[in-house]
Amino acid sequence: MPYTLMIADNYHYMDPDEIAKGETFETLEGAIEAAKAIVEEFLEKGFEPGMTAEALFRGYTMYGEDPYVVSPGSGKVPFSAWDYARKRCEELCPPPHSGKG
Repeated sequence: MPYTLMIADNYHYMDPDEIAKGETFETLEGAIEAAKAIVEEFLEKGFEPGMTAEALFRGYTMYGEDPYVVSPGSGKVPFSAWDYARKRCEELCPPPHSGKG
């Protein structure tokens, strides 16, 4: 069953004219890895030392690409680029140490 990567533009949220069809994959894993790579690319470019996870995530949700995977017959595959981005932002931008201890 083929899995197609679709790429929406967060800046034009919910605008069907701003959704591009990406590559088609033979496996779900391959499609999800490609979607994660799109998110990672934005986060790497948007990251600045000292920024908060919330600031990086806000930048992603405003200006990044929102990839998702579809498959004929099953519709949208359960992968959320926003959930993945939030997790990665928290990993990339840990909270500052409180100085205690």
